[in-house]
Amino acid sequence: MARYLILIYGDEKQWDAMTPEEWERHGAAHGAFAAAAGPANLGGAQLQPASTATSLRAGDSGPVPTDGPFVETKEVLGGYYLIEAPDLDAAIALASRLPEVAASHSGVEIRPLVERN
Repeated sequence: MARYLILIYGDEKQWDAMTPEEWERHGAAHGAFAAAAGPANLGGAQLQPASTATSLRAGDSGPVPTDGPFVETKEVLGGYYLIEAPDLDAAIALASRLPEVAASHSGVEIRPLVERN
């Protein structure tokens, strides 16, 4: 089995504008994803806002921390899942269940992990 990281991107302003009812439906959709993934779901979490991020870049005397993500962008990384799947097609089928795939302001990226022996 291969491992894939599903990165969930979206517009934080859109997420912040969601009503409690919309968040409830959103959470239920993530619950349905987790149920469908079963033991293939190795973990995941929602992330704090991008404004809480700290980035490290090379400096003359070592790493230099800066506030926020590397680049300013409309879509930010909002969460992730780590899954196991037999192949990319299976990972795509599972990730297609996430509500962010259907939302106009968000999407997901599926990345295979480098497996080292």
